[in-house]
Amino acid sequence: MEFQERLYSLRKGRGVSQEELANVVGVSRQAVQKWEAGTSTPDIQNLSALADYFGVSLDYLVRGMEAPQAEPESQPTVIHNYYGWGYRYEFRSKTTLFGLPLVHINLGPGFHRARGIIAIGNFAAGVVAVGGLSAGVFSVGAGTLGLLALGGMAVGGVALGGLAIGMLAAIGGFTLSLGFAMGGGAVSRYIALGGAAFGQYAAGGMASGSVLAIGDPAYSTQGLALTWPQIEAMGDGALAWLQTQLPHAPQWLLRLLLEFR
Repeated sequence: MEFQERLYSLRKGRGVSQEELANVVGVSRQAVQKWEAGTSTPDIQNLSALADYFGVSLDYLVRGMEAPQAEPESQPTVIHNYYGWGYRYEFRSKTTLFGLPLVHINLGPGFHRARGIIAIGNFAAGVVAVGGLSAGVFSVGAGTLGLLALGGMAVGGVALGGLAIGMLAAIGGFTLSLGFAMGGGAVSRYIALGGAAFGQYAAGGMASGSVLAIGDPAYSTQGLALTWPQIEAMGDGALAWLQTQLPHAPQWLLRLLLEFR
């Protein structure tokens, strides 16, 4: 068996793509493709990184002189290498759930993807995902997608971020939601609270609400529009007055709007 055949066999045995192996070593996918085609050979630094990743000796990898050294079942896969242009770290636990490692950490310069129940990486996908770009049930990062998403730009069932888009709720600098939106600019189909708020029920600096708007100024084409001075003039009777005008509005919602200023 030639070097390129051993490399191909080891890669397939690990279940990684040429692109993923290239990310591990710190080269391009085309370089790995050439190695497996036999048109080029990796240098000693790349050979060492390949041997460490697959858990074999350089003698086996280059000349096939010994059997691969099997990793102990109890030990996780750890890649911990330094290259001239940056630091590269990967941890993949042996314990799996639904075919995914329980923990996968994949960090370093360039494109490094982490996939696991708990995933941490430049690009992360998992039940719990943390990364520059992340997707999961719970996700944290610069750009996030999840049931609960927290990040610079967050999209999810509940989203918190500079720009937040949430199905149920969104909280952040600029927010969009079908349920509850709160932020500097808040747009919602139901409740909106913010410096500029737009919704059925809206309260804030500038408020526009189809049912109720409270703000300075306040606008409503079909419902009530009240300024904060008007609310203050009503004193403790503001809530009772709103309940007579909007008998179908929940009391907790009216309290929330009145207390937002």
